[in-house]
Amino acid sequence: MSMKLEMLRVFRTVAETGTLAAAARELNRTPSAISMTLAQLADEIGAPLFETDRKNRLTPLGQLVLEESCRATDVFDKSAQAIRRHAISTGGILRIAAVPSATVALLPDVIEVFRKSHPDVRIEISDVDTPAVRRRVQRDEADIGIVSARPGETSEGDLILCDDLGIVCAEGGPLHTAHLSAGGSSDWNLLSLEPLIANPLCRLVDDPLVDTLMASSTLEARNTTAILSFVRRGFGASILPFEAVKSQPDGVEFFAPSSPISRRELRKIRQGSDCQSVAIETFWSLLGDT
Repeated sequence: MSMKLEMLRVFRTVAETGTLAAAARELNRTPSAISMTLAQLADEIGAPLFETDRKNRLTPLGQLVLEESCRATDVFDKSAQAIRRHAISTGGILRIAAVPSATVALLPDVIEVFRKSHPDVRIEISDVDTPAVRRRVQRDEADIGIVSARPGETSEGDLILCDDLGIVCAEGGPLHTAHLSAGGSSDWNLLSLEPLIANPLCRLVDDPLVDTLMASSTLEARNTTAILSFVRRGFGASILPFEAVKSQPDGVEFFAPSSPISRRELRKIRQGSDCQSVAIETFWSLLGDT
């Protein structure tokens, strides 16, 4: 008998739950059927996978088999989910991985135009930071990625836009009041007046104070909408690009310090340009054109 994926799935479930009974409940099978499958796997491997009959301690080989079982079943489940998604989508699937500020400021307009020509395409958006965007594109988990970078920091992909980074703070709060008192000409030192709500874009500001405040921050968020909500509630101030907050809600103020001026680029990336679907090519072209 050859090793089968179902054997690995059963073994993984037993190892993670610790008992045959718990695994049987999770897999909707009888404990005797679970036990038989484990015995078949052990016979196939030729060595014991559990140290005792209680199934709560793995042998060193069992630990290795568990790691491989997790990897194999995760890959299979991911593929099965992708097939199901494609089956229910008449126009195919377009996978976008984008930094949060691009999701808020850029994608709505692009999607609106894209849907006029591709109304049946299912669009799946992952709202993640720049390193995660790169990983998803490299692993073919995303068709198109949108990353943030300092101007001149990288030449990857194609430039979509470049805008100012600035401080977002609560209207009428200490930081906003100090900015008004300075006649609208402020620097990044004003951030010391309120707690910093950290986010990955803070690292694009070349100022030692920002680095210090990042290290001591007790609140971090990545989603732009969440950051603006926290600012509006008075939890502190943060750093965001102009495009992400140009339509900011009432109670939130934005200004770009002039010393030093800090900007960020949004760049679109993909793994290759050959044999891309019409939907991917259309969306790629629209990025930066809308």
